[in-house]
Amino acid sequence: MSKVIYDISMSLDGFITAAGQTAAEPLGVGGDQLHEWAFGGSDTDRSFLNDGAAGCGAVISGRKNYDDAVPFWGPDGPMQRTPVFVLTHEAPASSPEGGVYTFVTDGPEEALAQARRAAGDKDVYVMGGAQTGAAFLEAGLLDEIGIHLVPVLLGSGTPLFDSLGHHVRLESLDAVQTPSATHLRYRVAG
Repeated sequence: MSKVIYDISMSLDGFITAAGQTAAEPLGVGGDQLHEWAFGGSDTDRSFLNDGAAGCGAVISGRKNYDDAVPFWGPDGPMQRTPVFVLTHEAPASSPEGGVYTFVTDGPEEALAQARRAAGDKDVYVMGGAQTGAAFLEAGLLDEIGIHLVPVLLGSGTPLFDSLGHHVRLESLDAVQTPSATHLRYRVAG
């Protein structure tokens, strides 16, 4: 059976964006450092990105992440025509023509049900920011968490697990260190 994986880059001090987010800099001032491993890192870094993309059948994103990223993603989404299910309270008035985006207003369970149908036997990646990740974790919908821990201290920004309301046990599955990031993978144990 396919897995549901929350996958995200994070600074050593726990932030997934830097402070000072704008439309031009959705990751905040200097926040683009969080994704350098994916675009300019080592062969090992690129294999994490490529392996994830190859195993991904659908993506779930939060609305803020969608709003911030769609100017860069365009109609094809973050993984070249892989369906993206955007968890939102209200669908936007417009979306890129011919885009891969479906807007889901009925909560994480419905977003996951639609994403699983689209993914078939491939994995579903939750790539939708801190609130979306916490919502899926709180609802018990995640099988794994993948964190690409980047050796930078941002000092402020969007904290990853700030809104989590309880303890969650994790089982370490893998840890691979490169100069650009330490790639951590955990099974959600409860």
